[in-house]
Amino acid sequence: MAKKVLLGMSGGVDSSVSAILLKKQGYQVIGATMRLWENNNLEKEKNDKSIQDAKKVCEKLGIEHKVFDLREEFKKDVVKNFLEQYENGKTPNPCVECNKSIKFGAFFEIAKKLGISKVATGHYAKIEYSNKYNQKVILRANEQKKDQTYFLYYIPREKIENIIFPLQDYNTKEEIRKIASENNLEVATKKDSQEICFIDEQGYQQFLTKCGKIKPRKGKIILKDGTALGEHMGYVNYTIGQRKGLKISYKEPLYVIGLDPKKNEVIVGNEKDLYKDFLFAKDINWQVPKMQYEGKILYAKVRYRANIAKCKIEKIEIEKAENGKVEIKEIGNEKIKIKFEEPQRAITPGQSIVFYDEEGVLLGGGIIE
Repeated sequence: MAKKVLLGMSGGVDSSVSAILLKKQGYQVIGATMRLWENNNLEKEKNDKSIQDAKKVCEKLGIEHKVFDLREEFKKDVVKNFLEQYENGKTPNPCVECNKSIKFGAFFEIAKKLGISKVATGHYAKIEYSNKYNQKVILRANEQKKDQTYFLYYIPREKIENIIFPLQDYNTKEEIRKIASENNLEVATKKDSQEICFIDEQGYQQFLTKCGKIKPRKGKIILKDGTALGEHMGYVNYTIGQRKGLKISYKEPLYVIGLDPKKNEVIVGNEKDLYKDFLFAKDINWQVPKMQYEGKILYAKVRYRANIAKCKIEKIEIEKAENGKVEIKEIGNEKIKIKFEEPQRAITPGQSIVFYDEEGVLLGGGIIE
């Protein structure tokens, strides 16, 4: 009897082709679409369209399709965190939280209740057994521009064994669309979804005002020495590294280098002020826990579009074992300090730092403080 797999289907081309590939591999595929966010009629219509698109694909492929209402979970775990982080002057990454809480959290629980051990998604990432680490690991995709491992570091180590990424051997979207077209799927030419699914065309500032407690108010734009240069229209409208839209005059170009919610201030400086060779991170999850990371060269990204940078974990704020070695917790609240070989531009609190080894194995990550 074919092994069952629960496939997350958004109604897009990636998850649709994933269903084709899983069927070819001999799996009994159950397609599942999650209803996540509906704050108005337009968003409801968009969700309904995604559900219908996924349902049509499943009917075409002769597989079962289910719909699960996870709106409350999404609001509580993803949107609430997004709003709170902005209130605190941070720039969060909701896709990281969604993967943690929904796609590899609540979705896993749904699979478990259905008696299904395997879960699949249309992420561009690889899963292989590593002799080096004696376990299954997540690796960066072949095509670095499509790689989505940055968003996957919160997956608990024990779940990797039961995850399938059907697209892991494909490098381009053109390849995926070709497969969809060859199988006469209507979604073959469907546009990719926007980066943050619950933010509409009006932008995140409007979302924060409408859905959060944040009521933007004027405050000072200051240099790091405290010199006032002008007024801002609400610190939530600014992010680290921003240059445009400051509406202040100065003898040289200025960039946002910090936000102070308590004082309601936006701090600016010149471009060299954006570069730092260290950061602190918290809420660390290690997918490969039995290594001695302290002092070893690792490879890290400080944002999704950032280049890989060499670094070391210089300080780990947890107690040492009796033998003097540092014991890394698999999931913990410890804070770590990361030192880079080369200074990194616009390190942003609230974003994630994600660690890899020299072979592209995803080791883990955490939230930048």
